[in-house]
Amino acid sequence: MAGRINDDDVKAVRAAVPIDAVVSEYLQLRNAGGGNLKGLCPFHDEKSPSFQVSPSKGLYYCFGCQAGGDTVDFVMKIDHLSFAETIERLASQAGITLRYEEGGYTPGRQQGERTRLVEAHKAAAQFYVEQLERPEAEIGRTFLAERGFDQAAAQHFGVGYSPAGWDHLVRYLRGRGFTDKELILSGLVQEGRRGPIDRFRGRLMWPIRDISGEVVGFGARKLRDDDNGPKYLNTPETPLYRKSQVLYGIDLAKKDIAKAGRAVVVEGYTDVMACHLAGVTTAIATCGTAFGGDHIKILRRLLMDNSRAKVIFTFDGDAAGQRAALRAFEDDQKFAASTSIAVSPGGMDPCELRLAHGDEGVRQLVEQSTPLFEFAIRSLVEQHDCESPEGQAAALRDAAPIVAHIKDLSIRHKYAVMLSGLLGYVTDNQFVVERVAQLARWAHERGQGGRSELLKGLARSSSAGSGAPQPSRGSGPHPQNGGRGSGNASPDPGAPQAQRGPALNLRSPAHRVERELLKLALQHPDLVSPAFDAYGIDEFTAPPYAAVRRTIEDAGGTAAADADYLARVREAAPDDTVRAMVTELAVEPPHTRRDPDEVYAGVQLVAVRLAAVNQRVSEVRGALQRLGQHADPAHLAAVQNELWVLQQYGQSLRDRGAAAL
Repeated sequence: MAGRINDDDVKAVRAAVPIDAVVSEYLQLRNAGGGNLKGLCPFHDEKSPSFQVSPSKGLYYCFGCQAGGDTVDFVMKIDHLSFAETIERLASQAGITLRYEEGGYTPGRQQGERTRLVEAHKAAAQFYVEQLERPEAEIGRTFLAERGFDQAAAQHFGVGYSPAGWDHLVRYLRGRGFTDKELILSGLVQEGRRGPIDRFRGRLMWPIRDISGEVVGFGARKLRDDDNGPKYLNTPETPLYRKSQVLYGIDLAKKDIAKAGRAVVVEGYTDVMACHLAGVTTAIATCGTAFGGDHIKILRRLLMDNSRAKVIFTFDGDAAGQRAALRAFEDDQKFAASTSIAVSPGGMDPCELRLAHGDEGVRQLVEQSTPLFEFAIRSLVEQHDCESPEGQAAALRDAAPIVAHIKDLSIRHKYAVMLSGLLGYVTDNQFVVERVAQLARWAHERGQGGRSELLKGLARSSSAGSGAPQPSRGSGPHPQNGGRGSGNASPDPGAPQAQRGPALNLRSPAHRVERELLKLALQHPDLVSPAFDAYGIDEFTAPPYAAVRRTIEDAGGTAAADADYLARVREAAPDDTVRAMVTELAVEPPHTRRDPDEVYAGVQLVAVRLAAVNQRVSEVRGALQRLGQHADPAHLAAVQNELWVLQQYGQSLRDRGAAAL
C-alpha cells in the first residue's frame, strides 16, 4: 500500500511552486489590476477572460464557471490527477524530495499511476536519443540530414531512434524498475506471443510533449522498405495521450505564440522543425488527426482571443488546407483571431520549401498567407467558368453563403464587393451585396439551423480536391444580470452550473458591503483586525456570507492571520460550497481604485456595523409598539433604554466612523 506523503512536504510543495508560474504553462495571463492576473478559463469556453489568478494569495478563481482553488487544485483539475500525483509532479518541478509515511519511501511503487507513466516516457525519450548515436541509427541520421536537420536540430527537438530488435526498450525500462503492466499501459510496449515487445522498432522517434513539457507519447517514422507498418506510427490512446488534445511543438512554441499573437499550424513533425529553424517559432502540428475543437481550445488560451491575433494554416494543397481550416471557424467561428491559409508554390510543405528556398522561403510563405475567407471564396469561384452567365450564377450560389456567414458587417460587405469583382459584376456590386445580405438575414431568422446551409459551399469546395444564452443560475449566489464583483464574462452555455446555496442580491447595499468587508478580511486581514473578529455572525445578513464569517472564526480569526491564513480558512470551510465562496472572495479585487488602506477598511467596517445597528433599532421599535401602554414599566424602561443606546451608538458611528467601533 502506498504511503501517505508527509504533511510538511505537502506544505513545502504548495509554498515552493508559484501559482502564476504553473497556470501560465497552460494559458496566457495578463494584468487584471489589483495584483491579479487574468486569462481565458481552461475549464469552460468563454469569449472574455473571467479566469483570475492571485499570485499573492496562491489562488485562482473563474467568475464564469466558479472553478477555483490553489495550485494543487488547478493541476489536479486540468490534468485529471490524484492529489498524490499532483504533489509528486510539483515536487519534482521544485526539486523537493518527498517523504512517505506508513512504511517509508519506496521509489516507484508509491507513485501515482500517471506519474509512473510520465516517468516511463521520460526514460524512453532519453533511451531513444542515446540510440540515435549508435551505428544502427545511421539510416535515421541520414534521413534527418537529407531534410536539412543536423545533430543540434535533432537534440533541440529530442529526436531519437528505436532499435530494430523486439525488446530493447522493454529490457531497458524493466531495468529502471517499471513493471510490464505499466509499460503496456503506457503504450510504449505491446503484448507479443512470448511476452511484451517494443511497439516502435527501427524507426525515427519524435517525443510528443504536452503544453507543460512532459513527454506523453511518440511519433515514429518508417525508415526501411521491409517495415510493413504505416509511414507514421503514433502512440495509441492511453491515460496520458489523447491525440485530439495534443499539439506537437506546443511546449516550444507557446511563449512565442502568446507573445506574437500568432500560431502557425503545419502538418508534420519535420514541418515544425523546419519552421522553428527558419525563425517561425510559433509553428505547431497535430499528431495523426485533423485540427479540431480541442486544439482550438489550446490555442485560444494562448492567443487570448484578441482581434489582432492570427492563426495561419500551411497545408499540402488547396483542398486539404480548406478542410483543416474549416474546423477553425465552422463552430460559430470560435477564433476571435483572424484565420489565414498559406499554400506554398507547387504544394511543397515547409520542410521541402526550406530545402528548396532556404529559411527565407519558409518565412515568406507564412508572411504571404491569404485570409481564410478570401482563400475559400477564390477557390469556389475558380471552379466555375465566370465568362458565362451560367458560370457566374453557379459561382454566386456557392460563394455567397460563405460571405453571408461572416459575422462582422463591415468585413462581410468588403468580401461581398470582392466577390462581385471576381464574378465579373464590375459595374453592379449592389446585386451581389444585396444577395449576401438576404442570405445573412435568412440565416439569422433560422438561427443555428441555418448555419450548416451557409457552410455547404465551403464543404463542397474542401471535398472537391481530394474527396475528402447564457443559462440561468437558478439558486446560485449571483443574480442573472451578472452583477457579481469583477466578473463580467458570460459563462459557457455548456458548462455545468454548480448549485451554490441561497442567492445573493448584489444590488442590496448591505450585501455589497458585506462582500467587500469579507474580501478585506481574507485578502488584507491586517486592515480589519481586531475589529472584524468582534463582529457577530448575525451581522452578515446573506447566508453565504454568514457561512464565510463563521469559517474565518473557526480558522482563528483575522488576528491570527499568518502565511498559512488563507489555506487555514479554506480548510476550515464546512463544505465545497463555502470553500468555493472563500476562494472567490479571496481572488476578487476590492472595489477601490487605489490599494485598500485603513481608511477604506474602516468605511466597510462601519457600514456593516451600522446596518446591523439600524436593523436592531427597527426590531426594538417594533417591540415597543407591541408592548403598548399597559406593559410592565420595568420591561418598558429596559426596552426604551436599549433603543436609546442603539441610537446613540448609530449616531456615533455616523459621526466618528471607525473610531467609534
